[in-house]
Amino acid sequence: MTRLLRGLFWMSVPLELAFVTLLLAGAALPAAVLVGAEAVALTLLVVAGAGLAVLYRRGGAEAVRDVAPEPVRRIVGHELKALVSLFLWVTRRRHGVRRGDTAFGHARDQAALMYGFIFVCVVETAGLAVLLRNVPVLHEVTLFVDVYTVVLMLGVQAASVTRPHVLSADAFRVRKGAHCDLLIPLDRIAAVRGERRYAHEPADGVLDLAVASQTSLTLELTEPVTAVGFLGKRRPVTTVRLHADDPAGLLAALKAATRETADTD
Repeated sequence: MTRLLRGLFWMSVPLELAFVTLLLAGAALPAAVLVGAEAVALTLLVVAGAGLAVLYRRGGAEAVRDVAPEPVRRIVGHELKALVSLFLWVTRRRHGVRRGDTAFGHARDQAALMYGFIFVCVVETAGLAVLLRNVPVLHEVTLFVDVYTVVLMLGVQAASVTRPHVLSADAFRVRKGAHCDLLIPLDRIAAVRGERRYAHEPADGVLDLAVASQTSLTLELTEPVTAVGFLGKRRPVTTVRLHADDPAGLLAALKAATRETADTD
């Protein structure tokens, strides 16, 4: 059953993507082909979804992971987190901040750029809706894609706002929106310094979490922690560069917390 579901999953997703790509490219497909392709893709997805539900009831989350590859799970998970973040944003709530924790935002410096992109997408959505009003199928597909893109971009910004860096009694949780969440025990922080950087060359053991192309703090660790990339790639890091809206405040809080941890040990 696992092999069958994996095969259905890998067939349905490329089929749907190819179908949408042809429509966006302006291909004049016969109505029968459009309906047939959508029917096949939808049937495959429904069957795969039902099979995943059965697998989950029998074997839990591990059984589902055997079917859906990690990159796909992470992409879907990222989008779901972004959409959930919109709700948190509207209700003025934050994710992962408990009583006694201190939160440090990191979304302010990218806000203008994100809202600029969103405005451009809204204008494009309106323009395409007018231009394609006489091509019903293509109009509906592009309208759905454009509206979803606007919502998702709002969700990306909402995730950055509602998922701040979090300093607790024993750990520092470093985050960048919904796609990076790294927990660093305070006793592994060897040094922290204010360091504003605008250029970040890839390097072994270094994790750069730039916001608006800049980082403002650098953490040096005594032992590596495992960073998980956007698509699930894992690698050990001993240097973490991040950005905060209030880098001086975060620097002072981290120094005080690591000093207190060292005194306790």
